[in-house]
Amino acid sequence: MRRVFLISVVVLLTWGSADAQFRRNRTSPSPSAPSTLEEQTSNYANPVEYTIGGIEVTGLNVLDKNAIVSLTGLRVGDKIKIPGDATANALRKLWKMGLVGDAALVIDRLEGDQIFLQLRLAERPRLSDFYFTGIPKGKQSSLKEDINLIRGKIVNDAMIRNTELSVRKFFLKKGFLNTQVKIYQEVDTISRGNVRLRIDVNPMSKVKINRVWIEGNQEVSDSKLKSQLKKTKEHPRFTLHRALLNGALHFKPRYVREYFDSTRQTSWQEVKQFFGQYVKLNVFASSKFIRADFDEDKQKMISYYNSLGYRDADVLFDTLYNVDDSHIDVVMQVNEGRKYYFRNITWTGNYIHSTATLNKILDIQKGDVYNRDLLDKKTSFNPKGADISGLYMDDGYLFFRVTPFEIAVEGDSIDIEMRIFEGDQATIDKVIISGNDRTSDHVIRRELSTIPGQKFRRSDIIRTQQMLSSMGYFNPQKIGQDIRPNPANGTVDIEWKLEEQSNDQIQLSGGWGGAFGFVGTVGVTFNNFSMRKVPYLKQWRPLPVGDGQRLSIQAQANGRSFQSYSLSFTEPWLGGRKPNSLTLSFNHSISRFADQNFEFTSNRQLKNYGVTVGLGRRLEWPDNYFSLNNSLSYLIYDYANYFNTPSLPQVGVTNSLMFNTTLARNSIDNPMYPSSGSQISLSLSLTPPWSLWRSEEELQDVNTRYKWIEMHKWMFDARFYIKLAGSSKPEGRSLVLETRAHMGFVGQYNPAVGYGPFERFVMGGAGLAGGFNSFVLGQEIIGLRGYEDNQVTPPLYANRGQPSNEIEGGIVYNKYSMELRYPVTTSQAATIYTFLFTEGGNNWNNYQEFNPFKLYRSAGAGVRIFMPAFGLIGLNWAYGFDTLPNSFQKSGTQFHFTIGQQIR
Repeated sequence: MRRVFLISVVVLLTWGSADAQFRRNRTSPSPSAPSTLEEQTSNYANPVEYTIGGIEVTGLNVLDKNAIVSLTGLRVGDKIKIPGDATANALRKLWKMGLVGDAALVIDRLEGDQIFLQLRLAERPRLSDFYFTGIPKGKQSSLKEDINLIRGKIVNDAMIRNTELSVRKFFLKKGFLNTQVKIYQEVDTISRGNVRLRIDVNPMSKVKINRVWIEGNQEVSDSKLKSQLKKTKEHPRFTLHRALLNGALHFKPRYVREYFDSTRQTSWQEVKQFFGQYVKLNVFASSKFIRADFDEDKQKMISYYNSLGYRDADVLFDTLYNVDDSHIDVVMQVNEGRKYYFRNITWTGNYIHSTATLNKILDIQKGDVYNRDLLDKKTSFNPKGADISGLYMDDGYLFFRVTPFEIAVEGDSIDIEMRIFEGDQATIDKVIISGNDRTSDHVIRRELSTIPGQKFRRSDIIRTQQMLSSMGYFNPQKIGQDIRPNPANGTVDIEWKLEEQSNDQIQLSGGWGGAFGFVGTVGVTFNNFSMRKVPYLKQWRPLPVGDGQRLSIQAQANGRSFQSYSLSFTEPWLGGRKPNSLTLSFNHSISRFADQNFEFTSNRQLKNYGVTVGLGRRLEWPDNYFSLNNSLSYLIYDYANYFNTPSLPQVGVTNSLMFNTTLARNSIDNPMYPSSGSQISLSLSLTPPWSLWRSEEELQDVNTRYKWIEMHKWMFDARFYIKLAGSSKPEGRSLVLETRAHMGFVGQYNPAVGYGPFERFVMGGAGLAGGFNSFVLGQEIIGLRGYEDNQVTPPLYANRGQPSNEIEGGIVYNKYSMELRYPVTTSQAATIYTFLFTEGGNNWNNYQEFNPFKLYRSAGAGVRIFMPAFGLIGLNWAYGFDTLPNSFQKSGTQFHFTIGQQIR
C-alpha cells in the first residue's frame, strides 16, 4: 500500500507541474519555433501517445471553425504523440496561410488515453476601407487604381509595405522623389474584426533638374549630347553650354559646381562673364526628374554616339546631387572610346542577287563612319528607302535572313561579313481574319493584297495595312498582322487582327444664317451599309451593316428661305469581283429671297433638281494607289428674278448634262489624322457643245442663250503630309505638316455664248453654303479662312449681292495652304487635333487679270474634332491680312465653324 501511495503521489505531482507550466505560457510561438504544447508537456525522450478526442477553436470572427481545423491537419480520432511533430506542424500551417496574427495550441483536458485540444487564435483584421490624407481628391482617384487595395482582404505587413511602395512609385513617376508615406490602421467600429487604413501622404516638392553635367566627352559637345536627352531637361531658366575660353580651356563640371556653391546668388551678367559664352533660353522645357525617362535618355545618348562611329561609348556612372529640397544636379561620366570606320564589306550565301546589287542597296562605302544602327536599317527595314530584306521578301523569300558579323577590328577600321540565308520562296497558305464583329469577311478579303496561293511579299503586307485603315471600319491603331511561317512545307499563314469601330454618322446641327435666321441640318450616313440584309431583321446590328455599302440621307432647311434634300447610295464593289463602284444620287434644293416685306415667296427663287450616276474603279498602273471615277449628271435650274445682272434672264429654266472624269491618287496612312502620304486629283467636267446645234437667234436671245449649260471645267487638288516629329508607333502622337494646293479653271466652247451663270467659283470663309446671302446653288464653293463667307468673289467682292452688270462668280481661282497639326487624342472614340495655319487664295472672273501670285492672305489657329457618330467638326480663328475690293479696311479677325471634310 505504501508503494502504491508513493507512486500515485509522484504521478499527480508530475502532471500538476506540467499542466501548470503549460497554462502559464500562452504566448504564441513564431512560425519556426515548436508549439507551446510540446514545450510544456512530457519529456522529449519519452513521448506519450494519445488519441485526439476533440478540438475546440476560440477567437474567430470571420473564419470558419471547421476550415481552420482542416488546415491544421489534425482530426478527431487521430493518434498523436506528445511531444511530437504533429502539433508543431499544425501551427506552422496556420502561420503559413497568413490568416491569423496569434495562435496557441493547449490541452483542454485528458480522459484516459484521449486528449482534448484547444486552438486559441487571434484572427488578422480585414480591410473594410481606406482613405488618403495630404493630397487633393483629383490625385486620389488615379492613385486608388494604382495601389490596387481590395476590400475584404487580410491586412498584414506585406500589404502595408506594398501599399507604401505603390504610393511612392506613383509619385516618383511624376517627379516627387522625396515623397513620405505613413499608413495607420484604425479599428472599424461598425464592422467587427475589420480595420480602415489611413494613408498619410506628403509628396514634398517636385524635384527638378537644376543642371546636367556631362564629363569625359572630348569629341562631342555638351550641347549635342544634351539635345539627345529629350525628357531630361535642365531648369527652363537657362541652359548653359560647354564653353571654350580663348579656344583652349575646357570648363570642368567640378569647377562649375564649386563656383555656384560659393556664389548662390548669381546674376545673369556674372553667369555670362564666368562662362564666356551665351545663355540659351529654354522656356518650355520640362525639368522634372523621372528615373525611367532618364535611363531611356541615356540609351538615346549612347545610340547617338554609336551613330557617329563611337561603337564602344558608354555611361560609366551617373550621380544625383541635391542642390536643395526641390532641385538636383545630374552628373554623368561618359567614356567615348575610339571612333571607327567601315573598311571591307563582304557577302556570303547570296546566290539569287549579285554582290554588286546588294552593295548598291546597302550603299555603305569604305571609309564611311561606322554606324551599326544604319547597317541594321539597310539590312532589315529602312523606312526611307530600299533595304536588303525588302529585296528578298518582295520576291517571296520570307525565310530569308542576313546577319552582319564583325570579322576584324584593326585600329579604327572594322571589316563586316554579311552572312545570308536565302531559303525557299514562301507561298501564302491561309489568310485568317479575326475581330470583325460587324463587317462581313468577303468585304475585308476583297481589300486584301495577301491572297492564298500567291507568293509572300512584304509590300503586300504594307499595302493591305493601308487599305484596311482607309476603309474606316476598323481602328487603324489596332490593325495588326500575325505572320506564321511554315518552313517545313514552304508556306506561311497570315492572320489579320482587327478591332471594329463605328463610322456611321448622324448629323444634327444648327446655325445662324444672318438675315435668314436659324438653319437646321439633319442627316444620317451609313458607311458600312448592307442592302441585302434589309429584309432580314435578325441580321440587323442594330442596322443592316457589314457589306461596305454607303447610304446617305440629308436635309437642310431654313423655313421657306432655303431647303435642300439629298439621297445617295454607293456600292463599292459592283458585281463583287472587282473594285468597280456604282454611285446613285438624287438632290433637290430651293433658295428664295425675301421681298420688300421680308417675306419669302416664289417670286424670287432658284430651284435645283439633279440626278447623278457614277462608276469608279481602281487602277494597277502606275501603281495601285490610283483610281479613276466617271459620272454623268443631269441637273435642272428653275429660276425667277434670281439674278441681279441685266444680261441674264429673269425667269427661265437651265439644263445641265455633264460628264465628269477624275483621276486620283491616295496614299495617306490614316483618313482621320494622316501623318504620311498624299492625295492628288485631277478632274475634268464636260458638257456637250450645244451651240453647234442651236440657231444664231437662240444664242443671241438672252432668254434662250443659257437654256443649256455649255462649258468645260478643270479642277486640280493636292495634299501632302509630312511627319516632322513624334512617335513611330501607330498610336503615338505626331507633329504633322500638311501642305495643299488647289486650282480651278472654267473654259468656254463658243465666245458668243460666253461663261454662263452656273458652275462658277465662289470663295471665302469656311467653304460652307451658309451665312448671310450665301445659300449658294449651282456654284463651286471654295473656303478661304480669314475672310467673310463667299466675299472673295468678283466682281463686287465685299458688296456681293448688290446689282451688277457682270455675272457674279469667278472662272479661275487658286489657293495654297499649310497646316501644322498636333493631336490631342487619336482614340477610337474621338480624334481631336489642334493646328496652326496660313493660307492664301484669289478668284478672278477673267483670264487677263489672272495672277497666281496675287493672293489674299490669312493665318490663324483652330481645332478639329472627329467623332464617328457626328463626323468632323472644326472651329477656326483666322486673321485676314489684306483688304478686299470695295472694302475700306483689312478683313481682320474672323471665326469659322466647319462641318464635314473640306475638299477645298
